[in-house]
Amino acid sequence: MRYFLGADLGGTKTHLMIADETGRAVGFGESGPGNHENVGFEGMYSALSDALGDALKSARLEKRDISGAGFGIAGYDWLSEKPKMTEVIDRLGLNAPYEMMNDATPGLVAGAEEGWGVVIISGTGCNARGWDKGHKREGRVTGYGVLMGEAAGSSELVTRAMQMVSFEWTRRGPKTALSELFMEVVGAKSLEDLLEIYTQSPVRIGAEFAPRVFQVARQGDAVAVDLVRWAGSELGEMANGIIRQLEFEALKFDVVLAGGMFDGGPLLIDPMRETIQRVAPDTRLVRLTIPPVIGAVLVGMEKGNAEDGREIRKMLSESLKALM
Repeated sequence: MRYFLGADLGGTKTHLMIADETGRAVGFGESGPGNHENVGFEGMYSALSDALGDALKSARLEKRDISGAGFGIAGYDWLSEKPKMTEVIDRLGLNAPYEMMNDATPGLVAGAEEGWGVVIISGTGCNARGWDKGHKREGRVTGYGVLMGEAAGSSELVTRAMQMVSFEWTRRGPKTALSELFMEVVGAKSLEDLLEIYTQSPVRIGAEFAPRVFQVARQGDAVAVDLVRWAGSELGEMANGIIRQLEFEALKFDVVLAGGMFDGGPLLIDPMRETIQRVAPDTRLVRLTIPPVIGAVLVGMEKGNAEDGREIRKMLSESLKALM
């Protein structure tokens, strides 16, 4: 029996999974954040090493038993970082072929029916990646959010909502129930008081209030509705850039949606679908419902020349649930 490893290194936690060639999860490990931008390369190694040790112990395996590995790494944005990433992974002592990728890509491999297409991530921030059918060509955005004009995660949504509140006060825009919402949030006595508190004090109105913005939109507030539609269109345009990079316009493929913003439902997803399908009419939007680490394992199986298929994916998902 051959065994394969997948790791998902995020900004808050690291997941590492080991599965056999039938897709049965046999080991799982969890540790702290692995994004080198936050914890450094030594912290990245520690997170990987700790999770690997736990996974191998639970699987009753040794490093030499691993036949292929996939690593989805938050903060892996540029090829110039590859030598340092390689150095960290090589320190693990695995004698197996492996693939490194940005941590958005495993979600695509896990969520798309055929393991390729485009993934859009919208949580606190946002990101998007694409992979062709042969996993040879990659499409991407920068991953640097509003700095590079890429929106919208929940933090950008709330920031823009506060801008709309400011527009009401300066008469640049119409009245909105968002003003009442945020006045309540900070205990402001008036709209002017709200803006003074927001700009002059350490009181924070952040990403955690995005669900409240969606709630105001569902109640019919025109400004909030337009705001959510703006977010959906922005996310769709991020996908369209990748579709053009990879020349997917005439192809039939999945666009995988990952992250809590998509809990907003049709108000966000419908304008995103409209935006994408103007460029690629045969796309299918699907929610990611399984842990991204499964996609990393599938990449590890690919590197180890193991067979992939729908039954393997199903087994990985079901057996990981039982193991966790």
